[in-house]
Amino acid sequence: MTALRDDLTTRAAYVSDASIYRRLPAAVAEPRSVEEIRELLATARENGWPVISRGGGTSVAGNAIGDGLVIDTSRYFNRILEIDPHARTATIEPGVICDQLRDAASEFGLTYGPDPSTHSRATVGGMVANNACGSHSVAWGTSAQNLVSLTVMLADGREVTLDAGGTSDAALDSQLTQLRDRHLAMLRTELGQFPRQVSGYGLHYLLSENGFDVAKAFAGTEGTCGIITRLTVKLVAKPPFTALAVLGFTDAIAAATAAPKFRVRGVTTIEGMGSDLLDALRTRPGQENAGRELPEGGGWLYCEVGADTQEAAFEAARALPGLVEETVVDSVVVGDPAEARALWRIREAGAGIVTRLPDGGEAWPGWEDSAVPPQHLGAYLKDLYALLDEMDLRGIPFGHFGEGCVHIRISFDFNTDEGVAHYRRFIERAAELVHRYGGSVSGEHGDGRARSELLSTIYSDEARGAFARFKRIFDPDNFFNPGVVVDPEPLDRGIRPGPGARTFELTPVHAFSADDGSFGQAINRCVGVGACRSDSGAMCPSFHATHDEVHSTRGRMRSLAEMLRGEHITDGWKSKETYEALDLCLSCKACATECPVNVDMATYKAEFLHHHFRQGLSSFVGKDRRPMAHLTMGWMPWLMKLVTRVPGSLRAVNFLERFRPIEELTKKLGGIEPKRRMIRFNDTPLTSWFKTRTPQGAVARGGGRAASSAEKPSVVLWPDTFTNFSADGPGKAAVAVLEAMGYRVLMPMGNVCCGLTWHSTGQLDMTRRTLLQTLDVMEPLLEAGYPIIGLEPSCTVMLQHDITELLPDDPRAHKVRALTVTLGEFSARHAEDGGDWPFDTLETHAGPGTAVCQVHCHEKAQGDFTPELRVLEKLGVDTAVVGGGCCGLAGNWGFEPGHHEISQTLGERNLFPAIRAAGPGSIVLADGFSCRTQIAQGTDAEGVHLAQVMYAALRAEK
Repeated sequence: MTALRDDLTTRAAYVSDASIYRRLPAAVAEPRSVEEIRELLATARENGWPVISRGGGTSVAGNAIGDGLVIDTSRYFNRILEIDPHARTATIEPGVICDQLRDAASEFGLTYGPDPSTHSRATVGGMVANNACGSHSVAWGTSAQNLVSLTVMLADGREVTLDAGGTSDAALDSQLTQLRDRHLAMLRTELGQFPRQVSGYGLHYLLSENGFDVAKAFAGTEGTCGIITRLTVKLVAKPPFTALAVLGFTDAIAAATAAPKFRVRGVTTIEGMGSDLLDALRTRPGQENAGRELPEGGGWLYCEVGADTQEAAFEAARALPGLVEETVVDSVVVGDPAEARALWRIREAGAGIVTRLPDGGEAWPGWEDSAVPPQHLGAYLKDLYALLDEMDLRGIPFGHFGEGCVHIRISFDFNTDEGVAHYRRFIERAAELVHRYGGSVSGEHGDGRARSELLSTIYSDEARGAFARFKRIFDPDNFFNPGVVVDPEPLDRGIRPGPGARTFELTPVHAFSADDGSFGQAINRCVGVGACRSDSGAMCPSFHATHDEVHSTRGRMRSLAEMLRGEHITDGWKSKETYEALDLCLSCKACATECPVNVDMATYKAEFLHHHFRQGLSSFVGKDRRPMAHLTMGWMPWLMKLVTRVPGSLRAVNFLERFRPIEELTKKLGGIEPKRRMIRFNDTPLTSWFKTRTPQGAVARGGGRAASSAEKPSVVLWPDTFTNFSADGPGKAAVAVLEAMGYRVLMPMGNVCCGLTWHSTGQLDMTRRTLLQTLDVMEPLLEAGYPIIGLEPSCTVMLQHDITELLPDDPRAHKVRALTVTLGEFSARHAEDGGDWPFDTLETHAGPGTAVCQVHCHEKAQGDFTPELRVLEKLGVDTAVVGGGCCGLAGNWGFEPGHHEISQTLGERNLFPAIRAAGPGSIVLADGFSCRTQIAQGTDAEGVHLAQVMYAALRAEK
């Protein structure tokens, strides 16, 4: 029997999906087998709980949440059972991820046709339950149309098989036949009228002309009729070659009007967007020039064409503008995959930002995916824009124009009762509008709690009565997902960000400048699209290791939101549930970039920890004291400075820790993970070495007055704690490299520190105090405007980003942010500006230089490693960047007790295998001290810093 998870930590993580709704489940279960699902249904019946099926939880309609037992099949019930390339089918368990199936099918030149935007984390079972579609549905159809058969479990534990021709249960067949025969006219005139008519149940598939296909009729029932335990789906052949035509029109309405004309043979996508989407994209950092590759116009269609040869695909794409000669303004046709990918990125990046308005305001689903017959889309879209204007709402429509489906998130105000009432008025009027055009309130995401109430607007009493009868046939006791489709809940009940969502508020330490200074508004950023559940990319490491919703970025955001609500998590900042949810967050900052709404969990965790542990003496003693690791690791800069006041102390520490009993005792006293090895220290701090070295360097003592007046441009090398006390090799190499390039190197000798270790452990008062002291020391150097070169990526990012969030009103903090660069960025700029380049092409004993490179997670998230790659290329080093994200150590996190197993799992995900697979003599490049420590403790390799690689090339020349 699978264990029920009824702890509040888990339940809070499952309180919502990607919708605006909130329901706290009674329990969550993650079954591994059909038998465990049967036992779970029996348990739910005994406890009087309804049952809610859940896959990736990416539904925007609120159909994957409820107050009963949530059965999540995504974690364990996710095997691909068989792929039959001859029949072009796959038999799978419901928790299989769409991309997982597509990758497996690609071995045979096949793919799974439906491809919603959440394909990297949506389960196929959930896609079938919602009848999901995607951008290629114009060619390959909906999930229902790609379904061969289903096995479903009913409330009494029976499994029945559904397919074309009926079911494995004669009594069910008889009832379904009676239902069909009673409503023949309605089924033929109200349902199945256009491809994206997803609302309600697909009962038209029961018609004899549709093969009495009960499996397809069951698709789109949104978990209201039974639990899918197995399914067989169609696979389709991918076109060997594709070309992309992007056509420009005067505006989005003109593009929508033209879209149906491209529904011709060979066209596999007809995606649309308008200039408002492009304008929104250009408000994002680094996207100011986005869209330059697009043809002229104010609205665009993306039409992909497939063919057997590249020439045929390109010629077919070139012919498309001729279909709309009278309205097309301009067009671009590309056959090269890289050029097509660049164009698609504009469309996908634009779609990703609509969860947040251009001015940073909140935008919500609710009227997320309405659809009309494609020939009416232009007129419908025009009226939708007019309705938004009339009701003083904002949103940016885009979507599957070739199939008449429009996606939009709207600036609803859910903070007040009046705002919620305004939301209802808009939704009701929008439903009337879509009905006038013969449309559907849902075009691919299902009805859920968002739109089930609206079925009375678009369907007759007879149709809704047939829906109710269909549900009773499969689920006579309303056991499965009540309140959805049949006997619907009110669409404005239980809105997650609604009134009462922030009964507990605070004045945060961070400025939260992108969220009007509000921690609560920052938490509202998470709309739940679940990008953090994807196995691709760097986000979210702990989810990659555990596949536990609690340990996804979304799960943590839900816990924080419940904490602020104060309804079930009632002890606010002292919440042990939220502390547990945040415990496995590595503070890698990947979410700050990869999340579509730039959730920054590292900052939220630091803010939470600051308030969770009482400040002052109680932070060190008593029941509310911090973990010892927070003190030993967080206060490391201060402890190191204290120790070095005794000459030779660091050398003595290194000597003593060579004896394992002493090392083990040190770890025990310091609250360090027992399986970790202690780090070693420099014999003397880097700053002490620099102070006494040969005169070619200049010392900036007491805040910046240089001891030398040599007429060379000056730079400041930042003596971060890790380089200064534990790994001075990169620091010494950087000094030599910068001097060889013609610079006078300065190093502040006062007490400077970025405060990173205090920040990552949530000791924000000390972080701010340390930064203020640092700014005092650095003031003369800042006034001189010298570049500040950082070697440790995490510290560099702290100076480039976090410092102004912690000291927003201090102009010196903004100056530090502007002046701080990485060594790679500084060196690349130096070379591109024609500066001296005293380096030879680097070779190893294995031949031309090759490197395996682990980019530090903070630099990957909030920096730019491309300058480093340009430097390495100039040095003749062929660099392979390790995929994935964090190395798994993550500073203090990897040294905290209980984290070692996951730390090693993450190292084995990408980093360790890449190092083992590297050729002999390859350089292992890792600028981060944590990354080099993880490499040393997890492999036989030794990581080096870019500065050391540059120094090796410099010495080779000499």
